[in-house]
Amino acid sequence: MAALDNPISSGEHGGTEDAKEARFPSEKADGVIMGNAFGFEELEGPIGLVTFDVTDSKVNTFAQPVLAELTALVGEWEQRTDLKGLLIRSGKPGQFIAGADLRELGALAYATPEQVQVGLAAGHSLFDRVSRLPFPTVALIDGNCMGGGTELVLSMDYRIGSDSPKTQIALPEVKIGLIPGWGGTQRMPRLVGLSSAIDLICSGRSVPAQQAAAIGLVFDAVPAERLVEEGCRLIEYTRESGEWEANRERRSGPLGLSADQAQFAFAVAEAQVGAETKGQYPAPLAALSSIKKGINLTLAEGLEVEKETALEVVGSQISANLIGVFFMNNKLSRDPGIDNAAVKPRAVERVGVLGAGQMGAGIATAHARSRIPSGMVDVADDALARGLQSAAKVVADRIKIGRATHENMQEMLAMLNTSTSPQLFSDCDVVIEAVTENEKLKTKIYGEISDVLRDDAILASNTSTISITRMAEFAPEAERFVGMHFFYPVDRMQLVEVIRGEKTSDETVATIVQLAKRIRKVPIVVNDCAGFLVNRILLPYMNESLMLLQEGASMDAIDAAATRFGMPMGPIALHDFVGLDTACYAGKVMVAAYQDRAVECPLLEDLVNAGRLGQKSGAGFRVYRGRKSRPVADPEFQKFLEPYQTESRDVSKEEIGQRLFLSMLLEAVRCLEDQIVREPAHVDMGLILGIGFPPFRGGILRWCDSEGAVSLLEQLDPYRSLGRRFEAPALLEQMAKSGDKFYPPPKVATSFGGPS
Repeated sequence: MAALDNPISSGEHGGTEDAKEARFPSEKADGVIMGNAFGFEELEGPIGLVTFDVTDSKVNTFAQPVLAELTALVGEWEQRTDLKGLLIRSGKPGQFIAGADLRELGALAYATPEQVQVGLAAGHSLFDRVSRLPFPTVALIDGNCMGGGTELVLSMDYRIGSDSPKTQIALPEVKIGLIPGWGGTQRMPRLVGLSSAIDLICSGRSVPAQQAAAIGLVFDAVPAERLVEEGCRLIEYTRESGEWEANRERRSGPLGLSADQAQFAFAVAEAQVGAETKGQYPAPLAALSSIKKGINLTLAEGLEVEKETALEVVGSQISANLIGVFFMNNKLSRDPGIDNAAVKPRAVERVGVLGAGQMGAGIATAHARSRIPSGMVDVADDALARGLQSAAKVVADRIKIGRATHENMQEMLAMLNTSTSPQLFSDCDVVIEAVTENEKLKTKIYGEISDVLRDDAILASNTSTISITRMAEFAPEAERFVGMHFFYPVDRMQLVEVIRGEKTSDETVATIVQLAKRIRKVPIVVNDCAGFLVNRILLPYMNESLMLLQEGASMDAIDAAATRFGMPMGPIALHDFVGLDTACYAGKVMVAAYQDRAVECPLLEDLVNAGRLGQKSGAGFRVYRGRKSRPVADPEFQKFLEPYQTESRDVSKEEIGQRLFLSMLLEAVRCLEDQIVREPAHVDMGLILGIGFPPFRGGILRWCDSEGAVSLLEQLDPYRSLGRRFEAPALLEQMAKSGDKFYPPPKVATSFGGPS
């Protein structure tokens, strides 16, 4: 094994000067035994101290070479009857083990059942051997401990976590359509109890070290600099008491639930998981099944159950889609937004927001919460007061659920200034305009504030539909004018569309992309067009729902088809949620821009003129009553619909679903043809983050791949008579002929080493 590039000295990491050399056939440096990913030294005792530090990587992951090296080391440790114990830590401060290697994770979708079986068996065998080492073992966890990393530490006798907020422990496999497949579903319940184990495994959520200590997942939470010291003390204690051997004996047997206890616990859990997943995400239920079938068996028998259950989800289409989403999100987090690597973003020290309405206040709050000094300007003091109330409510709501503190509230308010004078913008690096979606108003304001802005300031517009190129003609400097489209509600929606006009500079785009990431958003760069990316694709879907309504489909049937597909709400409900006035205005923009295929719907305008604006007015397509504004059918709506009803027929569930989602797909493909975004992943992540397109389908284009272009063209055939909106784009026709996909599989799949 080659030496590490950065040798770890015993003095630097809590070892003693007289640490002994280990008896491993590895290269040696200053008394420390080195490998490609693992360093070993002997502390007084002797106690072995293993340092996991993958070379040239920010995080430790279990790639195949790492697992092979660890397997060889375990073989050596099995012979070390002279050791009193073994400690394992990370050589990367604030990062423990991130789980599986990302490249091998991506290959899961293409692994054969035989490869999967080999990977599962290899992981089980390795961790079983760790659990049987002839001395007590302790994991020293500082930083994220995820997936396979958590399954490794579960196979050890004890775990101690650092009390740093960076220390988070999780089994997140269900989030990518898998289950913990290296022992997690069996060892976790035996360690923390059934209830806590079900919660952690079926949700995939992480727990900090203090909470992990409270439930028994770790022995204690201590400062990071004391981890080695406390680990040595724990080994001395457990050897004297013999507790480590008693624990092993107890955890190797059944959990010991009575039939009544098990029946009640799993009935409750299955109902809760079923309600949360709506039957669309099989992995949490599979994980629950593995726990249920295995916990009252011996550990060895339970692990066999887990291996069999894991095979049910690994390689499934849903798992492949969720892994694809994981990769797309990961890639977006590193995307600078431009292709020219020589262009660097400018530093942003202060941000101004023009407008204190729902969007403006939300945008200002997002920056202030991220400790970026922000100024909010509006023409009226009462509007600013409401904006501050809105900002405070965002943090107050998080305090209620334990995700923020009163100190966070004070910090946020200290970062947020308000004024009725635009002079507040004079020292801002970026000013974001967030006034009413009215082009004349917006461009008028640009002229009014141009003398106040610094010569190098970037001006961004939070517009959802209006052309950035056109409005740039009224901005102080077209190169430093850009769209920054946030989604409502700002505090919960991750997506920000960064819209570049024809003259927007690369530096401006890169700066806004970096700024969006600083406020914990996911930016996607979009070229200017009517509707940009998300609304351009969403509005044909929404409009098609109105066409179906006019042809005789019921509102409930239309919404049910969408939620059955996986959407968070149906298109009729979505109209009422966003506001019929907003939908009506956006629809007019689309009709003007895409006259060849967009269909005008006067029904919306009639409802708006009657004051039926949706939830905010108490009535739209449905009426909203009671304290929680629950929607109910309104007989009065029929008089608005009757003048526009073209048919009265039974529209099948199949037709409703096809027309809704084919409309969305066709416009998504047109966006790629028009080069509105740089790659298919930007389309898919835009819809997942912007409108809640179901992640288990992987995005609209990944859904196209799974359905197949040929099949989708066949589904289109009955609707071509409805006009150009159902005409297949040339790119889709070409893919049907060639068999190409938006996400082609790798030519050679990486060998699969097991779940993350």
